[in-house]
Amino acid sequence: MYEHVLLPTDGSGGTDRAIEHALELASTYDASLHVLTVVDDGAIGAAAEDTFDDIRTRQREALESIADRARSAGLAVESVVREGTPHREILEYVDAAGIDLVVMGTHGRSGVGRVLLGSVTERVVRAAPVPVVTVRVELEAAGVATSAAAADRAREALAAAGHDDVDLPEDPYRTTTSWVVPATTDDGTYNVHIDAVDGSTRLARLDG
Repeated sequence: MYEHVLLPTDGSGGTDRAIEHALELASTYDASLHVLTVVDDGAIGAAAEDTFDDIRTRQREALESIADRARSAGLAVESVVREGTPHREILEYVDAAGIDLVVMGTHGRSGVGRVLLGSVTERVVRAAPVPVVTVRVELEAAGVATSAAAADRAREALAAAGHDDVDLPEDPYRTTTSWVVPATTDDGTYNVHIDAVDGSTRLARLDG
């Protein structure tokens, strides 16, 4: 039924359930597993402590760890690193590699409209020409622990709200239970408030 299963990953924690699901599906259908990570060129420089090489290295290590698990399970594996806009690169890879099933992790809490992990999964689900299986990850691991993760989450929230042209002129700052990320978009300035525990977001517009 399926010959080529794709598992996109950004190296974030809490995705073991999605990984296991992809391994199980590939094994069940005797399919090859393609593991893809996309280094988001729009997020580079969002946080001072993360350089381009830091992000690429972290995501490549996560990619190879998953690929090793798949090989140990006896699966044929393709591991690929790309740079660009994540959802676009994922969709292009689906077409180029003949993918017939995509498995992606989600951070949703409840309701169909809240199960998607930011704008990347949402856009892939909407545009993919093949089935996309979304697997809910553990909330405990979905927390936002670093300023780099807060910046990434802010970009996702703003993109999901329709803002593709986003600039983060200041580093995110941490309160007791949340992050605040200042952002300038195509239609104004915002503070993006991010719950440090569950990753939920709230946009507060600052200029009317």
